[in-house]
Amino acid sequence: MTVRYSGQVQGVGFRYTAKSVATGFELTGAIRNLPEGSVLLIAEGARAELEAYRAALLAAGLAGFIRDEEVDWSDATNEFRGFEIVR
Repeated sequence: MTVRYSGQVQGVGFRYTAKSVATGFELTGAIRNLPEGSVLLIAEGARAELEAYRAALLAAGLAGFIRDEEVDWSDATNEFRGFEIVR
């Protein structure tokens, strides 16, 4: 799953919260800020787990910062070990 979040998503603890919430799910991935002000999240795991993770991000207080959420589903590449913040 690849999700591009736009809105007031940088400088508000978005990436840290996403990483913290990820610890409660069976998934791997990464999250990073993009130069134009959005945040890119890539996560791999079972689809039900990924959908639950997306919902948990909103419930963790991030919903108010998100203006738009573009979600793309694709096959896992198995390139991640754990969940990390990319700088």
